[in-house]
Amino acid sequence: MISIVFPGQGSQKVGMGSDLYNKFDYLKEIFETANQTLGYNISDLILNGPQEKLNLTTYTQPSIYLIGYVICQILKKETNFFENEFNYFAGHSLGEYTALTAANTLTFQQGLLLLKNRGEAMQSAVPIGEGGMLAILGAETDEVKKIINENYENIKCYIANDNSKGQLILSGKNQELSKFSLILKQKKIKNLKLPVSAPFHCELMRSATLKMENIINKENLINPKYKIVSNVTAKEYQNINEIKKLLIKQIESPVRWRESIEYMILKGTKTFIEIGPGKVLSGLIKRINKDVKVLNIETLEDIQGINI
Repeated sequence: MISIVFPGQGSQKVGMGSDLYNKFDYLKEIFETANQTLGYNISDLILNGPQEKLNLTTYTQPSIYLIGYVICQILKKETNFFENEFNYFAGHSLGEYTALTAANTLTFQQGLLLLKNRGEAMQSAVPIGEGGMLAILGAETDEVKKIINENYENIKCYIANDNSKGQLILSGKNQELSKFSLILKQKKIKNLKLPVSAPFHCELMRSATLKMENIINKENLINPKYKIVSNVTAKEYQNINEIKKLLIKQIESPVRWRESIEYMILKGTKTFIEIGPGKVLSGLIKRINKDVKVLNIETLEDIQGINI
């Protein structure tokens, strides 16, 4: 059984999708639709940068979504890829919106506008430069939780992503993260600051949750064509009302990626295919379970060579 996964922030890079954009003329129409829907030239930003602007979550979220969407369109038009049966679709944070669009729950423009609003709301929740995220490598979840609890009166940090065995992501204000980083280094625990512009998936995103609650609840969704695994529960959605509820909750809740992958494996997934820029999720999945097959579709060469 095959499951499809879509990446989140951290996978963005200037020029992503350029080989596809130059090869297929109908992608230019999709990019132009995105420009008009968003009200700015996202095509130029993706293809030409600058990277610093692309890294701002306001722009990162719709950009990664757009690349995942166009790859799916190519796979539908140029291959028989979507004639396969799939076990689950899932996405990491914003990637969950790409998964929902690929599963026909959201339209392309719905997804773009939701992520535009989500990105703006999350960016404005904490001033740029004030909050961020810290990757912790090689430590067990319980060990990190213990260190957080021991220092909570003086340092406020939050587990934002449980990505794989030995990789946790913390969110918080940059001053707090710097202090926590020093504590980790004293304990010989490897950690590094991530190139993101806000502290996602923690209570510092409260204002973003309130803004997105009003927006998401007004959307008309249809039942997904494929089963979608939620970041919040690490289990599949049951109905449209639950999709809305969990997308709202997702903004402040930790991304339970490791558990999501383990759930899909438990339910029969033997092969994972990452669709979108980069190979971040592919690397995480390999660390979660070495026995499953992991493929990546990002470039024209990947599309031409896909063999499942």
